[in-house]
Amino acid sequence: MAYTTINKSSEHFDTKVYTGNGSSQTLDMDNLGLLWMKNRTETSNHNLFDSVRGGYYTSAPGPNLRSNGTTAGSGSDITSAYGITFGSSSSTIGSDGGGYNYNQNSKSYVGWQWRAGTAVSGNTGGSGTAKTYTGSVNTTSGFSIIKYTGNGTAGHTIPHHLGVAPSMIITKILSGDTSSWYAYHKSLGNTGNIFLDTTAAVSNSGAWWNSTTPTSSVFTVGDQTGNNSNNNPFIAYCFAEKQGYSKFGSYTGNGNADGAFIYTGFKTAFVMIKKTDSAGNYWHIYDNKRSSSGGSNVINDVLYPNRSDAEYSEDRIDFVSNGFKIRNTNGDINTSGGNYIFMAFAEAPLVGTNNVP
Repeated sequence: MAYTTINKSSEHFDTKVYTGNGSSQTLDMDNLGLLWMKNRTETSNHNLFDSVRGGYYTSAPGPNLRSNGTTAGSGSDITSAYGITFGSSSSTIGSDGGGYNYNQNSKSYVGWQWRAGTAVSGNTGGSGTAKTYTGSVNTTSGFSIIKYTGNGTAGHTIPHHLGVAPSMIITKILSGDTSSWYAYHKSLGNTGNIFLDTTAAVSNSGAWWNSTTPTSSVFTVGDQTGNNSNNNPFIAYCFAEKQGYSKFGSYTGNGNADGAFIYTGFKTAFVMIKKTDSAGNYWHIYDNKRSSSGGSNVINDVLYPNRSDAEYSEDRIDFVSNGFKIRNTNGDINTSGGNYIFMAFAEAPLVGTNNVP
């Protein structure tokens, strides 16, 4: 039986479905760290804001990143009236006057939210010149946002402040280059890298993460431009697995509508999946708030982190009390013999503190 110290998962991760108003509106969540938004019904970019980079700039590049692209933030100003204001108990979405499509009047959106909160800062270590970093961390849920400066030397170590080794790390260069998003996942090992913005298969090389598994205090980067070019800024979203709240793992597809069951130890609220052993397959995101089945099985609305496409509806996956089950032969999630990685977050644990179900 999976026990957890997080009885209320929505205090640390939540999905908000909302309608744009073209003015401003509030999304409630204490000490919000990362806000990832997408127009559900139109072709448009994903928008990622976080409290470490800030919700608006007065000079380019702006703070919104796109998981479906390599641009290092917006190419035009996002003022306080247009951007995101991160508050202590909620976050306010601005008027979207820049036309970035996260709060346009009468349009339908989803916002995935991860809580951070505690400020951290210091110097990096390992090989090469030490550089400064700042960040925000939530050790309870195992999530941190670290903004660091690269030094161009393989073996550069970046503190993540989670207290345990992260299971997944997603990084993006913020200026000076338009490299892809890099992603480390524990199931791919310390030579594996997968690109969030593409359909590429896993790329195996010691150059990505210096062939070094993250420790309880740092992760290590190689000498690649996309995560460690000299004097350029980077953002890293670091996730550690927490029993009953989050799960990072892999599964093998069977090519059958009665697909694999993946145990997580909690009722699933969100899952992101990627096929890793061949190119051409999209990343997939499913959650318990968007489904046209009303949140009941089968979960049938998917968005693609690497694509600007509108939401696509087809019965694909079941969310159950202790995991999720594949219900479709779509090759992006269930090729026979295919290898897949996932990250999942809970709606509710099986059993929490003091045996509270």
